[in-house]
Amino acid sequence: MEGGERTVGALIVSVDECSPAERAGIAAGEEVCSVDGQPVRDILDWQWLTACDGCAVELQDGEGHRRIVSLERAFDEPWGLSFSDIVFDGVRSCCNACTFCFMRQLPKGLRRTLYLRDDDFRLSFLQGNFVTLTNLDEEDVARICEERISPLRMSLHAADPSVRAALMGERADRGLRNAEALLRAGIQLDAQIVLVPGVNDGRVLDETLTWAWEREGIQAVGIVPLGYTKHQDAFHESFNEPARARGVLAQIAPYQERAQAERGDAWVYAADEFYLNAFGGEVLRRLPSEEFYGDYPLFEDGIGIVRSTVDDFAEAQKTGLDAQAARALEEAGLEAALLLGCAPKPYASALISQSALSGQVRALFVPNELFSGNVDVTGLLGGEDMVRAVREDAARRALREDAERGVRRLYLLPQVAFNADGVTLDGLSAEDIRAACGQEVQVAPSNPLDCMQHMIRYAEKR
Repeated sequence: MEGGERTVGALIVSVDECSPAERAGIAAGEEVCSVDGQPVRDILDWQWLTACDGCAVELQDGEGHRRIVSLERAFDEPWGLSFSDIVFDGVRSCCNACTFCFMRQLPKGLRRTLYLRDDDFRLSFLQGNFVTLTNLDEEDVARICEERISPLRMSLHAADPSVRAALMGERADRGLRNAEALLRAGIQLDAQIVLVPGVNDGRVLDETLTWAWEREGIQAVGIVPLGYTKHQDAFHESFNEPARARGVLAQIAPYQERAQAERGDAWVYAADEFYLNAFGGEVLRRLPSEEFYGDYPLFEDGIGIVRSTVDDFAEAQKTGLDAQAARALEEAGLEAALLLGCAPKPYASALISQSALSGQVRALFVPNELFSGNVDVTGLLGGEDMVRAVREDAARRALREDAERGVRRLYLLPQVAFNADGVTLDGLSAEDIRAACGQEVQVAPSNPLDCMQHMIRYAEKR
């Protein structure tokens, strides 16, 4: 296998009471090495090899001693094991040289895991990561086809071999060959195109979309604009100019119309940034409908988030949730500021002002000094930038003598800017931010409906 020898060992972190695993004497801290003699490389192997009512599991304890136990269960009974990770033999890293790679534009001093450039088809299936497919060997392709690991998410970028090589490096052709093999076997793909001005837009984009359309196994295509930070000197422009953004939307419109007529969905979707950059303050009137996005196949890629947010606010007004949240905050003597990146500026304040939250909740837009460049989405805000914004806002608001009015300021930090361990890209926790700015802060869900529910629960406890 490529990339060096892979070690195998699925670390067990918990065993459910009265489960088949507990009955067999399996304990937390042991590692699963194989099932019926087959190595267990990841959670997919485990699920595939244990899709039965009985199997032989090879275990290894912390001292290296191995034993084999027989597992048996009733029909459809869970085995009762939880593992430390979903990949047991190490995440496969990226071996490409993409000129636009965001990971190569990071500053020093961020969380160490952020510098790992993964390109693992298993994470594509399990977590929705986009992968290039360039590091698959014949065994990987055969496994994907045999186990029906589908759909996968592919970083396509361009179909033209020379453009792909210029964008991604010398291994780019392998990605297309592997994609073709998977598609022939019935594996479905979602494709992403990172659009780079003057490189894979214009005629090249037409060629890429035509190539993808001719392959029915490609379910959806997402187009996202090049993102660049101040920590590089190769890029200085993207599709932030209204004319450029509108040009992309106009170019893909015929493909969307054909797809709607022939397949029943838009098929190719532009990231929200294109609409925000194209229409600015008019974006709420120019957004596609909820029906256009269907089941939001590429939501995690920043496609349809604005539409979903608008619809969530409408739902809150319909049910009265916004009024309930505003009333709860008022009764608790709180005024809330919702921290956001600058990307939502064209619509966030308008949505709040049109709801019952107006006067009780406001948007606080935070410039991204951590990355700068054209990075302005909420999810990439750093903790230090949030601290700075809260301090400056609190100083300005203090001039209004809020204390004399009996009003307390509450700053709602966006949950999307924190990882599963509760820290930001630059390693700050909510407690760190609270201590640094000396204000009342809370991490709140980024989904509007969940955020309003959070406001209610928090206010009722005060």
